[in-house]
Amino acid sequence: MECLEEWIGQASDIAWGPAMLLLLFGTHVFLTVRLGFIQRFLGRGIRISVSRKSEGQGDISQFGALTTALAATIGTGNIVGVATAVAAGGPGAVLWMWLTGVFGIATKYAEALLSVHYRITTASGQMAGGPMYVLERGLRQRWLGLVFAALTAVAAFGLGNMVQSNSISCLVAETAGLGSEHPLGRVILGAPAIRWATGAAITGLTALVILGGIRWIARVCEVLVPFMAIFYVAGCAVILAMRYETIPETLALICRSALTGHAAVGGFMGAGMKEAVRYGIARGLFSNESGLGSAPIVAAAAQTSDPVRQALVSSTGTFWDTVVVCAITGTVIVNTGLWREGLQAAALTKATFEQIPGVGPAVLVVGLMTFVFSTILGWSYYGEKAAEYLFGSGAVRYYRYLWVAAVMVGSVTTLKAVWSFADLANACMAVPNLVSLIALSGTAASLTRRYLGDK
Repeated sequence: MECLEEWIGQASDIAWGPAMLLLLFGTHVFLTVRLGFIQRFLGRGIRISVSRKSEGQGDISQFGALTTALAATIGTGNIVGVATAVAAGGPGAVLWMWLTGVFGIATKYAEALLSVHYRITTASGQMAGGPMYVLERGLRQRWLGLVFAALTAVAAFGLGNMVQSNSISCLVAETAGLGSEHPLGRVILGAPAIRWATGAAITGLTALVILGGIRWIARVCEVLVPFMAIFYVAGCAVILAMRYETIPETLALICRSALTGHAAVGGFMGAGMKEAVRYGIARGLFSNESGLGSAPIVAAAAQTSDPVRQALVSSTGTFWDTVVVCAITGTVIVNTGLWREGLQAAALTKATFEQIPGVGPAVLVVGLMTFVFSTILGWSYYGEKAAEYLFGSGAVRYYRYLWVAAVMVGSVTTLKAVWSFADLANACMAVPNLVSLIALSGTAASLTRRYLGDK
């Protein structure tokens, strides 16, 4: 078993090596140029998304599609993942992460555009779309669509389900002062009473939402996502306000370190420009998921009369996720100076929020719990649509049952290998999706010109 876990871990590291990062970021830049810097229409996309006006056929509103995609995208990567980037790559990683988000807007736009353009109406009257339909109907490569759908259905149980519920249950135990280092914690975690109770609660809430289908998921996400984002960003703003006089120097440090690296200080071992680029881009890509092919699945369910309108709305997801939330998180972490002490990932995040007297840890806990739960909801839809593509609409009900059960399993088990396997499946998802985006970039450009023209 240990050999299998080691093999999966090594395969995951190879899959997410420099070649994959270059392919993803290179696609971001290519589509930015090919689509005439579509980022300039970001303001229009935001206006359309908040108008809540539904146009055309679809299962959910455009705002509902956006918040459901954000629910799946905004997660631990926006908090712990950013801290990991700063700890390993230095302050400069924040700028590279931000740039990844800026260019990634074009890729998220193209994904949604093609998914809506090639979507179908199922026998039950619901919309179905995503990279699998783009590969089948756009490239005439159904076998690649089947590969993508199979990888999505599997990866969803990892990154979108079990590792998320595991994070919540462990977080609750740690917050209660019953972590693995606590004498009582060793007893309870050995026979995980708290984790079982937490798992049961999350499982019940998940079942209550996802068994009602995409409309219920969208309704919950429309309320949950704005709340969790505003709540978390407000906490970050408080920390920045406490050290407002150092903000200019913090921003200057981030820019300098992005281009030159950063020397060792205190417990920080130092990082060159290579590390800043590597970790900044990697964390940015993991955070916004542009190019992985997940978010377009829910974009295809939106009520819209034109694929370009929904594509503009979907592209704002990368803006909110990385250009705003990740950038604020990174600025806060660098501004506190705690990264100089050699703290890593979760420890650095925890220490950062402890800067808020009294309520800091609570802000972090609420933020992480809402981020993680929303990810479970969003990815459930991705997985069930992949299962529907593979086995037909009759498989959706059973997939939902398995999904709910997996939430409980993830809450009470150790999932070291699951992280690596899900990362591996996620990387494999990206390859056929990127192939379709590059091959059909001309179609995306033509559709864009038809709707936007010279506006």
